[in-house]
Amino acid sequence: MPTRRAAARAPAAPPKPRDLAEFQARLLDARAQLTPRMLQAGGYIIENPQEIALNPLSTLAERSGLAPSTFVRLAQFMGFAGFTEMQRLFRAPLRQAYPSSLAEKILHSQGEQVIADPDDIAGLGRSFCKANIASLDHLAATLGAMPLDAAITLALSARIIHVVGVDRSFATAAYLAYALNRIGLQAHQFTGIGRAVEDQARGMAADDLLIAISFPPYAPETLAIVEIARARGVRILAVTNSAVSPITEGAAQALLVNDAELHGFRSLTAVMSLVQTLTIGIAYRRRGRDGGINLDGVNA
Repeated sequence: MPTRRAAARAPAAPPKPRDLAEFQARLLDARAQLTPRMLQAGGYIIENPQEIALNPLSTLAERSGLAPSTFVRLAQFMGFAGFTEMQRLFRAPLRQAYPSSLAEKILHSQGEQVIADPDDIAGLGRSFCKANIASLDHLAATLGAMPLDAAITLALSARIIHVVGVDRSFATAAYLAYALNRIGLQAHQFTGIGRAVEDQARGMAADDLLIAISFPPYAPETLAIVEIARARGVRILAVTNSAVSPITEGAAQALLVNDAELHGFRSLTAVMSLVQTLTIGIAYRRRGRDGGINLDGVNA
């Protein structure tokens, strides 16, 4: 007598994230399945958990520049019935206050103030100083959670360290390459444009390290070099603003930092402090391992 074949069951959906850490891990694991807008919404959520917990969807859409439906689609993708259910995840731990975002710190320091008198250059300077202080305070509060030890290990195990950063990140990349050479590592900065720099990037080897520095709007030249590095199996250390930045995909480690941006100008205060911290950490680790390094004579 013929037997009925059991109906095939669809694979069970993964459980909903239980906290912010699980939300971020799930988001990064699924980034290839998300639309650019959904990924942008995910980045906004993990960078502003307190705002997600306390504000209605309409306010979040206005502040993020994204459509409300984008947040709803992301919530459903993550296993929630809708945005309201996802919001409960972020409201639950409010008894343990989330750390303030950099934007909130700048707001509270009045660094966002509009200069009424365009001739008041000193007032403009004070506005930038307040915002930069907020940036440094935010960096100091987050350094302990960064994978700095792992980043140092990556640098010390590399044959050559390649550094890329263009547009507003060019100065940071130039300083980092200079400082790494000053402490005895072989570092190379990509400074060409177009096909020339891509041809240079194809000289990277699997035992090299690429340190990519990029912030919104992410420079196409940097993204192209990162893609070449991925294809060649080169390890990548990303220095960027968000866990969902395009240069973090496939990166061995990522150092996340945010600088103040006022009146159309982005500060370099925090990111320069971060790369100096990284360089000094490498120098101390190398001195402890190899000896013979006179740090007072580095002049970096």
